[in-house]
Amino acid sequence: MLEIKFIGRGGQGAVLASQMLAKVYFLMGLYPQCYSLFGGERRGAPVAGFLRVDQKKILLKCEIKRPDRLIYLAADLIDIQEIQSHLNPNGFILINTPSIEPFPGLQSFRSIRIDARAIAESVGLGATINTAILGAYCRAEGSIPFDFLEKAIKETVPAKIEANLQAASRAYEMVKV
Repeated sequence: MLEIKFIGRGGQGAVLASQMLAKVYFLMGLYPQCYSLFGGERRGAPVAGFLRVDQKKILLKCEIKRPDRLIYLAADLIDIQEIQSHLNPNGFILINTPSIEPFPGLQSFRSIRIDARAIAESVGLGATINTAILGAYCRAEGSIPFDFLEKAIKETVPAKIEANLQAASRAYEMVKV
């Protein structure tokens, strides 16, 4: 079973990103289970999206404690100690950041950095970076063809579909596997 945790701020699209990625895996013939966690504050407050994926129906109904993938839509929410103690050693971290500097304490993990905010802004999406992050994730994962993400975006995104497809495509092309 693959377990993925999205961490971001309200308004960045972490919850919708987990739903879209669930759709991608569903289109690939897998069984996704998706849920989110956020408080009363929405815009700017920390939020999390969780996704489990398996080849058979998922009966597990508890919080993800040891994810295989961590996706940070907001780099300022990175908790090095949590990553070191909870991330699956074979997992990877995807971080939205304009910085090319390595994050101290993450050297022993595979990490991918992308400036999803700059990509989203360049196509008119503002701070909503979910499709750019998903483009980068699908490429980093290595086994998800872009056409599955494209179909999920078309079926899930409520507005600016072309801009979201552009953001996902640009991020997908930028990540080196």
